[in-house]
Amino acid sequence: MVIAEDSVLLREGLTRLLTDLGHEVVAGVGDGEALVKTVSELAAEGALPDVVVADVRMPPTHTDEGVRAAVRLRKEHPGLGVLVLSQYVEEQYATELLAGSSTGVGYLLKDRVAEVREFVDAVVRVADGGTALDPEVVAQLLGRSRRQDVLAVLTPREREVLGLMAEGRTNSAIAKQLVVSDGAVEKHIGNIFLKLGLSPSDGDHRRVLAVLTYLNS
Repeated sequence: MVIAEDSVLLREGLTRLLTDLGHEVVAGVGDGEALVKTVSELAAEGALPDVVVADVRMPPTHTDEGVRAAVRLRKEHPGLGVLVLSQYVEEQYATELLAGSSTGVGYLLKDRVAEVREFVDAVVRVADGGTALDPEVVAQLLGRSRRQDVLAVLTPREREVLGLMAEGRTNSAIAKQLVVSDGAVEKHIGNIFLKLGLSPSDGDHRRVLAVLTYLNS
């Protein structure tokens, strides 16, 4: 893993947390330029990280350097997982990050880091090619008025299931959250795929594509 965070305290804290849990943090950097350089050098050595954890806002302007670096790295290294952290839900950045690819991507609010188990699970899930979206990010993106036409075909329950899917929850976790059976969840997901025009040929990525459909419409 590579961690990009301009706050030395937070960067060191994340490094210690992940290292103590058995993960290898190969580098820690403080700005977007250093992140791109570090990952590129590691890739050239045949040691591309499994995942990058990066702050959205980094020096020198503290606006979008982190997410710009993340988007660039995803284009240059498709196999690299990217999990970005943000103080607030910044819809434009979340959309840009998610629209590029349907695998190995995450967007979490920094408050979520305090929930250690959820945060570490999210890092591992992204490293393995999955998705990890903060519930508040999902709520805002799914709530956009210009996306309502895309999702109008879904029932309220199907939208709820779609939101939990976008967070990276498994079918069992969704069933537990909604207090329904696994079979009921599978049926809802099948209906979502059907209504959004996602065929079986789309493979395992249908879970993510179901969420990305409204982002790319």
